[in-house]
Amino acid sequence: MNTQICCFTGHRKIDPEKISWLRGRLEDEVIYLFCQGVHYFLAGGALGFDTMAALAVLKLKSGFPEVRLDLILPCRDQSRLWNTADIEKYNLILSQADEVVYTSDMYFNGCMQRRDRYRVENSQICVCYLTKTTGGTAYTVRYAEEKGLTVFNLAPV
Repeated sequence: MNTQICCFTGHRKIDPEKISWLRGRLEDEVIYLFCQGVHYFLAGGALGFDTMAALAVLKLKSGFPEVRLDLILPCRDQSRLWNTADIEKYNLILSQADEVVYTSDMYFNGCMQRRDRYRVENSQICVCYLTKTTGGTAYTVRYAEEKGLTVFNLAPV
């Protein structure tokens, strides 16, 4: 069986007026991909879109245990500067993930890109929320396109 794997990438900061819409759009996309045979999802564990994506997958997983969520994290202390509420949500997601992969033990300049490349190199599909042409999300989407992944951008045109 050829299992398709989907990774997520998106901005950390999302316009508060778009969060509810994006959450619904993301849940719809995860369900659509599941119906197309995608049961394996990779999320990066960052704030913003990554967190929303992981929660959307976990919501689907609650009804379909064959769904798998793996967290691909840049370092063990990724949440060291986050606020308490974000850390609690992060720990909840960590506790429900099927596997957690750290692409490095400690933070270093470039560890986020290492995490991003890992997700892309182990996927066939990339679901993103990309609204600008610079930054980590833009880098990851370009890399996904270079590697031949099917890319779905959930940002309104």
